Amino acid sequence: MIITASYHRDHLNLNLFSEVTYCHFKRLLVDLNALHVIFDLDQVDPNFRVNDRSSDGVSPDTDQCPAPEPFRANITMTVLLAWLFFLGFVTRVIFAPLMPAIEQELGLTHSQAGSLFLMISFGYLFAPLCAGWISARINHQGNLRVSAWAIGLTLLPFVFVKNLWSVRILMVLIGLAAGIHLPSAISTITAQVERRDWGKALSVHQCAPPLSFVTAPLLAAGLLNWFSWRVVLLCWGIIALASAQYYSHRGKGGAFPGRLPDLNNMGTLMGLPSFWIMVLLFSMAMGGNAGIYAMLPLFLVNERGFELSHANTLLGLSQLSGVAMVFTAGWVTDKIGPKATMMITLLSTATLTILLGVIRGSALVIPLFLQPALLASFFPAAFAALSRIAPPAMRSITTALAPPIAFLIGGGVIPTLLGYMGATATFSLGIIAVGVFMAGGPLMVLFLRLGQYDDQSGC
Repeated sequence: MIITASYHRDHLNLNLFSEVTYCHFKRLLVDLNALHVIFDLDQVDPNFRVNDRSSDGVSPDTDQCPAPEPFRANITMTVLLAWLFFLGFVTRVIFAPLMPAIEQELGLTHSQAGSLFLMISFGYLFAPLCAGWISARINHQGNLRVSAWAIGLTLLPFVFVKNLWSVRILMVLIGLAAGIHLPSAISTITAQVERRDWGKALSVHQCAPPLSFVTAPLLAAGLLNWFSWRVVLLCWGIIALASAQYYSHRGKGGAFPGRLPDLNNMGTLMGLPSFWIMVLLFSMAMGGNAGIYAMLPLFLVNERGFELSHANTLLGLSQLSGVAMVFTAGWVTDKIGPKATMMITLLSTATLTILLGVIRGSALVIPLFLQPALLASFFPAAFAALSRIAPPAMRSITTALAPPIAFLIGGGVIPTLLGYMGATATFSLGIIAVGVFMAGGPLMVLFLRLGQYDDQSGC
């Protein structure tokens, strides 16, 4: 009787929330004036204008590009974009601390649990096509709105899922919804902030991942004592939808179109050796970051004897160092350059990752805290470098393609292999292998070519 009453109460609350969400989502469709023909909406923003493009969706000139301004003039815009990135990143990584509870309720094996993160990476891989198509038609700001709403709406069905395949489908949608944010966010920041301030601006945006790695396990550790994992996801979905509503009415920046990732543009980009070097470097960093993080709770609980709540708390606190370091990384990148910063961070984190798989006992806390701090410093420098390997007009395509391909490896294949290693051998052996893989990064940085397109215009 208690379970039945609880279910009906939750179902009634969800219906009420769905009605409110529908009203907010209808207002979003009104805001996205480019869709007014499909939905026959009467309200049209008087400032909205269709961008003149060639048949491939590319703007024929650079008149629509915003004039770059100092970082101080764009702090509000950058912080709001960082918040949206934070919401999507937490949505992707919160399943790691929730996974032991999900495993138990749905009866999953370690390998099946690891495969769920591969599903997220599949959705993330297809995101560039959607991001390019959306931003080319309703500008980057419109694409950012769609991403924010989709993240919140995708979390709601987890209240009802009962089997593995339903979870897998939702994981793909989460990867897709979160993945379309990054190309438009990076393009917006690098177009509206002066190049000399890119390190600072991108460090603010990139504080979202380490902050997410702090928030997700602490949120799980706190709420799982009182609620099921389904309620945790529902609460986060409500927060995401409220944020989407706010950004739909108050968001600034990104009022220019992206470029469609058609075969011609993709062929040009993929013909650049530096593009593939950046994909490999991002794969290493994401493998040491999101890849290992996804399986750390299982590693700490099953091989190091931690209680689940203790493991999640320790995991969350260990990521606090990354939040502080990411701001320092932006300043360092502006001073010594992105290549030197990437070499230092990859070499140091590769060493610490190997130690993470070797050390036992209380000393394990040392690499557990230092590794995320130094690895978080990689990403502001990496995105600054990624924005300079191709012509400025192709930034949105570059940032749309490289991170998703890298995430397929670092955030999908690596946790899947770690899950397989945990089931057939040990998690420790898999973590050491990831560290060895990362150790090749500094050598690859030496072959990276940057700055040959700095004199070209475009956004």
